[in-house]
Amino acid sequence: MRKGISLLLCALLLLGVLSGCAQQSIDPDDGKLHIVTTIFAPYDFAREIGGEDVSVTMLLKPGSEVHSYEPSPKDIIAIRNADVFVYVGGESDVWVRDVLAGVDNPDLRVVTLMDCVQALEEETVEGMQGEEDHDHDHDHGEETEYDEHVWTSPKNAALICEKLADAFAAADPAHAETYAQRCGDYVEQLDALDAEFRNVVESSARKTVIFADRFPLRYFADAYGLTYFAAYPGCADAAEPSAATVAFLIDKVRTERIPVVFCIELSNQKLADTVCEATGAKKLQFSSCHNVTAAEFEDGATYLSIMRQNAAALREALN
Repeated sequence: MRKGISLLLCALLLLGVLSGCAQQSIDPDDGKLHIVTTIFAPYDFAREIGGEDVSVTMLLKPGSEVHSYEPSPKDIIAIRNADVFVYVGGESDVWVRDVLAGVDNPDLRVVTLMDCVQALEEETVEGMQGEEDHDHDHDHGEETEYDEHVWTSPKNAALICEKLADAFAAADPAHAETYAQRCGDYVEQLDALDAEFRNVVESSARKTVIFADRFPLRYFADAYGLTYFAAYPGCADAAEPSAATVAFLIDKVRTERIPVVFCIELSNQKLADTVCEATGAKKLQFSSCHNVTAAEFEDGATYLSIMRQNAAALREALN
């Protein structure tokens, strides 16, 4: 991937398209602060904080999986021409390092989501495929790996928004006070969302959730004291779960009489279907807000609206 990005950057520079020969999403003359984000959650945060004073571009197309994303020349141009670029900082966007190294824009401000909060180490939880011999084998040798889905906790989302507001204000001092005000208003809504989740969990009959899918919700589960069992750690790109994993999840649902089995957004849901068919449990979606479908995007889905749907689903799962 890195070699491909480097070659792409060299080609773009050689052809001179970084000056704007390719079609661009950003209009440099619209008088707005230009924000580029990789995924949906910070895209929505930027819209809330920036309001009419910003133009926000999301690189990941609605309905697309982040782990299969590769930047196009147009995407690299958008990053180069941005005032603020926001990305996660984990394994899913390791390509960003090479892109930023090859972009000549000294005024570009970069916000890394994982630097906005206290990152948690990745872990393998009971029930996950290959739990006895799972090996996080990436490109970092013995380097500690951290879970990148930091935005799934509303409290973390609030911290991220405050960092975004600071970056916007630094890039556009004329609207600094407005960014701070919008951020404050939005953080109040995030605090209310956090209180809603706490109420759901504290008033529930159980504290265990089952994900017959990947599990990108470590920060969320830790924030509310939930016990969780899942087929895959984080957003691991595993083809099929082991028979032992499937059996474990089915047994867990049966023995604890768990009423709901979760899948995540943009999943094929096959494993969840299997577990539900074997146990009679109900299948529900719990979204990590990394992306939305094209229809949801067009209908105006937001982080808050999606997380409120999650709250309703969680209430059903815990009772």
